[in-house]
Amino acid sequence: MTSGLSAPLLHQDRYVCDTLHDQPSVGCCSLPYGSFANSLASLTPDAEEKPAISPKRAYVTMVVLCYINLLNYMERYTIAGIIDSINSFSVFICSFLLLAPLFGYLGDRYNRKYIMIGGLSVWLLTATASSFVNKSQFWLLALLRGLVGTGEASYSTVAPTIISDLFTGGKRSIMICIFYIFIPVGSGLGYITGQGFASLTGDWHWALRITPIMGAVGLILMIILCPNPPRGAAETHGEGVTEQSSYLEDVKYLLKNKSYVWSSLGVTALAFLTGALAFWLPIFLSRARDNQKLSDKLSDSSDSYIFGAVTVATGILGGALGTTLSRLFRDKVPNADPLICAVGMLGSVPCLFITIFLASASIPGTYVFIFLGELLLSLNWAVLADILLYVVIPTRRATAEALQITVGHLLGDAGSPYLIGVVSDAIYSGNTEKFDSLKYSLLLCPVVGIVGGVFFFITAIYIAEDRKAVQQLLGEEPQPPQHPAPEPSVELSNRGNV
Repeated sequence: MTSGLSAPLLHQDRYVCDTLHDQPSVGCCSLPYGSFANSLASLTPDAEEKPAISPKRAYVTMVVLCYINLLNYMERYTIAGIIDSINSFSVFICSFLLLAPLFGYLGDRYNRKYIMIGGLSVWLLTATASSFVNKSQFWLLALLRGLVGTGEASYSTVAPTIISDLFTGGKRSIMICIFYIFIPVGSGLGYITGQGFASLTGDWHWALRITPIMGAVGLILMIILCPNPPRGAAETHGEGVTEQSSYLEDVKYLLKNKSYVWSSLGVTALAFLTGALAFWLPIFLSRARDNQKLSDKLSDSSDSYIFGAVTVATGILGGALGTTLSRLFRDKVPNADPLICAVGMLGSVPCLFITIFLASASIPGTYVFIFLGELLLSLNWAVLADILLYVVIPTRRATAEALQITVGHLLGDAGSPYLIGVVSDAIYSGNTEKFDSLKYSLLLCPVVGIVGGVFFFITAIYIAEDRKAVQQLLGEEPQPPQHPAPEPSVELSNRGNV
């Protein structure tokens, strides 16, 4: 099995196994993982470093994936701006998080392009159908919105892994940043288009039809232009990596990867904040206007437009700033990425406190601190996505994305709006004004922000070694140090295989 490897490569193979010896999950010397030898062979001096996908096609693929990501989040938040009900939004989130693990499993094993095409087709059909349902048929609307979440689950778990197989290093960080910038941009545009098309046409159904129309274009572009690159192609010069592990082995590997676990808990805290703020802040500001007798000066619906614009602006600026800081400090400070995330979370806490208590006195001042708080939170999205991609081996990235999505939504934005509503109602039952009851319930957000910051500080302890373990497995560090390296938290091989 190793006869085709040169002596230096045999030494590297032995080094990785010795360094990572008590690690049963993958097994490098016996190669149950599939193609570690191929990965190493691609590093020989006479190997031709030819990418599996041409740079031009990789950039075209990025454009298509970003366009569809924009539409996904536009569609998700359009309904939040036109229907005063949390139930349909929650049904969407629940179906999204429950089916994400299924698509993560499929995404690590089957053709990812076909999975995305199938998911996008379901999304288009169900989103279009939901636009023809009346509010009196709420059960049908909720069902269709749930199926929309099913379609999106397939895309959100797979698309980032394709980007990771098209680019590497600093270029990958930039591309991931661009991709994830479209999350807040799409969310903000969802508020704006939801209100805008409902007002323009006088019929809220049209607000749900614009994204499927645009999505049909995205489906055609995906079919024609998007490739299915080999998993790990960017790190192995087009060779790719295969696997023979079971889903249970994949999950065990991820649970033993401390950087992945703690950063996923941080993502959950971030999702809790963004979900709660996205749903309740427009309502909170509307009640603040009533409290100040300002409703006659500015319509309540304008808060959706303003909040949407703030979300778009902070998403672009925060994503770009977070990635810039990451690229500036990552080479000098190995754990810079989780530290940036921790600073973003903890920095947003005072902004959230001020937002909550300033609203009763000054709406314009409140928007200033909403902007600052969302800007700091937006530092994290692209950086967190990059962390997942470089601490998890290529053939388990879709599963990692799926489980992170499931936990993040289940304990984050699927429940945070409901939890804050329950706390607000409990406070209101004590003869407190509705504005004050919501104000005090929103104090949960800065508390969760502090907890999330702690999660990222813990991630910073483990991330350097976990990243190095993946690089060694893929042959990105062909010259090992002469002294034994600290044992990483990721379990990769078994001494019995040596």
